[in-house]
Amino acid sequence: MNNLPKKNVVIDTNVALVANRKAIHADEDCIDTCIQVIEDIRDRCCVVVDNQWAIMREYEGQLNSSDQPGVGDAFLKWLLTHLWNPSYCLQVEITPHAVRGFQEFPDDPALGGFDRSDRKFVAVARAAGLDSPPPILNASDTDWWDHRAALNAHGIQIKFLCPQLMPHEER
Repeated sequence: MNNLPKKNVVIDTNVALVANRKAIHADEDCIDTCIQVIEDIRDRCCVVVDNQWAIMREYEGQLNSSDQPGVGDAFLKWLLTHLWNPSYCLQVEITPHAVRGFQEFPDDPALGGFDRSDRKFVAVARAAGLDSPPPILNASDTDWWDHRAALNAHGIQIKFLCPQLMPHEER
């Protein structure tokens, strides 16, 4: 492995679900892309999660770390194995907030309708680097697409792995 620093990334659960073939609306190109991204993460990325386990609890609720029937499940098992190794996983502190979900989530009316269950990913990205937050990888969730402009205004970059699954207008 080279000595270059690994790139930090935040990974929405839907990427691993698509890699597991658990998203019926995902086409083969999307599945192949997600599988390749998940496989590449181990060598090229440092996965960012929160130290309160909000993201890990979601991963564990949607994926299976014991049987490894899919690539997404193998990702969870790998992440659990490397959770305390800062070369592979960065744990950041996020603060609960009664209205926004997390203090680190932008206080912006344009994001008022953003899915509350996805706010932890935004909070983690902002906590990991307010000057330059790591990108959030998304495969199939159109809520990210619908709010991409407002998120981008707050420095949040969404990497759409399967743009073909996003609404056709303005693509």
